[in-house]
Amino acid sequence: MQICRQTGKLFIVVFLMMLYSINTTAQIQGCTDPPALNYNSSATINDGSCIYSTTSVSPDISLNLDNRLVETSGLVIWNDRLWTHNDSDDINLYSLDTVRGNIIQSYTLEGTVNRDWEEISQDRDFIYIGDFGNNSSGNRTDLMILRISKNSIVNERLIIDTIRFSYPDQTDFSPASSNYTDFDCEAFIVSADSIYLFTKQWISQKTTCYSLPKIPGTHTAVRKNTLDVRGLITGAVYLESKKLIALCGYTPLLEPFIFLLYDFNNPDFFSGNKRRIDISLPFHQTEGITTSDGLKYYITNEYFQFLNIRQKLHIVSLDPFLQHYLKPGNPSVDRPGKNDDYKVYLVREDNCLIVKKKENDRNEDYSLISLSGQTVLRGKLYGKENVINISHLTSGLYLFRIGKNSIHPVKLIKI
Repeated sequence: MQICRQTGKLFIVVFLMMLYSINTTAQIQGCTDPPALNYNSSATINDGSCIYSTTSVSPDISLNLDNRLVETSGLVIWNDRLWTHNDSDDINLYSLDTVRGNIIQSYTLEGTVNRDWEEISQDRDFIYIGDFGNNSSGNRTDLMILRISKNSIVNERLIIDTIRFSYPDQTDFSPASSNYTDFDCEAFIVSADSIYLFTKQWISQKTTCYSLPKIPGTHTAVRKNTLDVRGLITGAVYLESKKLIALCGYTPLLEPFIFLLYDFNNPDFFSGNKRRIDISLPFHQTEGITTSDGLKYYITNEYFQFLNIRQKLHIVSLDPFLQHYLKPGNPSVDRPGKNDDYKVYLVREDNCLIVKKKENDRNEDYSLISLSGQTVLRGKLYGKENVINISHLTSGLYLFRIGKNSIHPVKLIKI
């Protein structure tokens, strides 16, 4: 009897191990976002590998802002109003209406100094203003975030305290040239338990995420990870319940963009989908971004003196890009898929692609897209067989896109 009991226990252990193995192997990692070029309908775990085509949006409406807001530098929406501030000298907090962007009221933050206010964020009880702009010499030692009680704003008797911080990896405080540091910051978000900074890295055009407590005091920020955004990050908004962050910024040529982070594993914001959407507003220095539903966004830009571009409030819809994620019950999105009308072959010896069509007499556009989402080659296919020279490209994985729906992975190894 003793032997049988031991055998039974062994059988149970083996069965549980087999069951665990089956459950584990059933989970497939891959791109789970339908609009992505490399969407995998079989994937059950988002591994952050989604690649998207280059795209842009235009504002639904752009409104001139009051001349008191020439340096508007941050934006939140609270209590049915937009809230913003200027990025130097002015110590006022402004509330605006959401229809025309007109100033409703201003609140003086007595006892504060605006050295370089660059961003505003919020949680349920507080408004936070980041005095951490550091582009002048890159050597500030007085980085701080002001915390203002929302109740005190409503009562017009402002209660303000201060969260001070430093970067753990900044050890050299020698003055740098203007706009030549990776320790500048113009964007942050506030979660249920922490503050997260997103740096504006002038040299690398990346952003690094740091965390710190959201309680008054002096703290050393904790470095998280870095993302190549190919630009300068200037603003952020966070919908915590939706696992959605929208960063705004611009390139060194003042080409503005929105960088979406969503479906991530908290608090690793770079672990999920990462999609950049350009904004058709050339030479606009976009500084603030906010939303209440993740679909309709308010974005502000500063006055750009050299081209006399006024400070403005823009309303941008990202419904086509996020409705499937935020409202999954809606009709499915148009997503790329494979098309059997085409066969794509890589001829390594000749460093070329051979593209063959079956019974398709249409001339189609094609593009070759890198893993970073950049289009590195484009053209048009004619006839039933095309030879495309790719000798100038570096080794790596690419996606070959034909028309709108035919996607073929290409692994290029130079010989």
